Amino acid sequence: MSEALAEAQKALYLSNPNPRVGCVIVKDGEVIGRGFTQKVGEAHAEIQALADAKSKGKDTVGSIVYVTLEPCSHTGKTPPCVDALIAAKPAKVIAAMKDPNPLVAGKGLERLKAAGIEVLVGLLESEAQELNRGFISRMTRGLPWVRMKIAASLDGKTALPNGQSQWITGPLARADGHHWRAHACAIVTGVGTVKEDDPSLNVRDVETQRQPWRIIIDSKLDTPANAKIFNHLDQSGVLIVCAVLDSPERQEKAKAFEARGIEVIAMANSFGKVDLPKLFSYLAKERQMNEIHIESGFKLNGSMLRENCVDELLLYYAPFFMGEGIGMANVATPATLNAPKDWQIIDQRLFGPDLRLRLIKN
Repeated sequence: MSEALAEAQKALYLSNPNPRVGCVIVKDGEVIGRGFTQKVGEAHAEIQALADAKSKGKDTVGSIVYVTLEPCSHTGKTPPCVDALIAAKPAKVIAAMKDPNPLVAGKGLERLKAAGIEVLVGLLESEAQELNRGFISRMTRGLPWVRMKIAASLDGKTALPNGQSQWITGPLARADGHHWRAHACAIVTGVGTVKEDDPSLNVRDVETQRQPWRIIIDSKLDTPANAKIFNHLDQSGVLIVCAVLDSPERQEKAKAFEARGIEVIAMANSFGKVDLPKLFSYLAKERQMNEIHIESGFKLNGSMLRENCVDELLLYYAPFFMGEGIGMANVATPATLNAPKDWQIIDQRLFGPDLRLRLIKN
């Protein structure tokens, strides 16, 4: 199963919005087939592994199939994997976890059992779940897994008072940040960051066949038409989310963006700002997005945190003090220091001189 998980890792940047799945087929103590989920519309891990075994002239009858997620039992863009497994006649299928997709949710395992194949579930389950936090979140909560990335000095400053923020951390930390960008279905930023930093917000420091969507939170539709984020529209889409399109000027600007292939939608809350919880629900349910990666500034970070939209923090600390500067997030001051702590550290690593902390909500 560890080898199947290693196969699943190969789908990290590839399979969205499908889960990252790996499969290893073993017979007489020998691995005869390996596979991982390909991009949408192409073969799932089990099909890849069966094809690998066939290409080597190996017979799968009586084998043991290790797969990191319950084989699918429904027809989507590809036929059900469970049909192919039943036809391959293994003696046993061992799945790390059940599929949280209501269309599957145990049905694949039951079909295997009905075909006389022994089924076991739960081997290295937590590792398999970690690979697919976003998919599990979308299927069980109707929300993507939202990860917020912040680079800061030791005293928690993310930019100089004039807004300059490039670069706080070194190249190794920045490359790791691109690794997490590549994980995501979309990268979210605010119009303030677009105006001040003019980022491209694409994946450059790691190799990937798929570029995430780029989403701009822009209540008043102030995004400059020549922003770098609109480069490479042939590689990934850009979505601008405003509050309302209530004036002829904004409607004309939205039409101009859409003529270039840039989507514009309106989604307002009662304060005339973008309704962030509604947006994330929309991204999961209507756009099938599993993981969202946030790279924004002080104001939008604060809004995301105050409205409980963030599941994970990815914090990079550079080893220097900035003094005066802009903080991480515009959040309320607690009444006392005895207030419950909201976050727990799940991982810490050094990237050159920079420290990365990963935290999830308690």
